Amino acid sequence: MRKPVLITVGVIVALCGVVFTLQGLGFVGGSAMTGSGFWAVLGPIIAIAGIALVLFGLRRRGQA
Repeated sequence: MRKPVLITVGVIVALCGVVFTLQGLGFVGGSAMTGSGFWAVLGPIIAIAGIALVLFGLRRRGQA
């Protein structure tokens, strides 16, 4: 049960990180995050954390 949950949460976190990055860089408008350097830096960090969760979920053995 944990494996699918980790993978799902990881994908959601990674997608949020990508959206935050695009907002920070000004490619996606409509929020206070648009054009903010803070989110342009924090977004990739969040995306990497999401990818790490996915990889951790995929590598877990014996728990489907």
